[in-house]
Amino acid sequence: MIFVLFSIVCSVLVSIILKLSRRYEISTDQLIAWNYPTALILNVVFFQPDIRAISFSISNTSLYLVLGFLLPALFLAIAASIRYTGIVRTDIAQRVSIFIPLIAAFLLFDEVATARSLIGIAVGILAIFFSIKWSAENKEAKKNTWIYPLIIFFGMGLIDVLFKQVAQHREVPYSTSVFFIFLVALIISFTYLSIRIYRRKEKISIPSIFWGIGLGIFNFGNILFYMKAHRAIPDNPSIVFSAMNIGVIALGALVGLYIFKEKLSTLNKAGILLAILSIVIIAGNESI
Repeated sequence: MIFVLFSIVCSVLVSIILKLSRRYEISTDQLIAWNYPTALILNVVFFQPDIRAISFSISNTSLYLVLGFLLPALFLAIAASIRYTGIVRTDIAQRVSIFIPLIAAFLLFDEVATARSLIGIAVGILAIFFSIKWSAENKEAKKNTWIYPLIIFFGMGLIDVLFKQVAQHREVPYSTSVFFIFLVALIISFTYLSIRIYRRKEKISIPSIFWGIGLGIFNFGNILFYMKAHRAIPDNPSIVFSAMNIGVIALGALVGLYIFKEKLSTLNKAGILLAILSIVIIAGNESI
């Protein structure tokens, strides 16, 4: 379970870096862009993808392009959500999104819906509804900030579904597919950043590079340790799944409440408990 703990810590550290970047006036766009060269290099070092094994069929090429676009776009949404709604609500939105691929399994992959899975989905919907901050609490906050957790909720769910489809392409090793997805994300991120720098006359920020490297290390560390946890406990994937998601919600809540002094209503606190309950229910479902 030590790998699960490391993965949880890396995931929450990603949120902390995005939270602190605003405080220290670090460009979010530059921070996210520099995250991808780091993640790409670490992917090569630890996974050693076989580039020659790649097959550019229409199906997997479209998946690489869509995921390569969604990853940095969702990172921007996560940064905005952490800024305006806090770490606690953002982490809940990310973790409860797991029931979207569960629904996709019923609709796209012909899995049979069980009473337990349907209950888990219903509890997850209540969790995301309760955890959202529906009104602004300070002058910095914009109106309709509730939209950010919803974007993350649906975006993370969609990304999970697409990665499952990538994994079904058996002719291409998964690590190789991840390499090309990160490469597309890198190209899109730096293209977007270059356009912003040209139009807004921004300068490359040296601190943003170092913060981006840190973000890339913990972003990749989350993936690496999560995969190691599944390999260490191959016969009980639901334990890894539930421990990871519950751990992120719990640690994220502690960090948000006690370090960043985020304010939660009674409904928000109920949302945390419902999110944990939803994950426990779904993790116990035999179809996972």
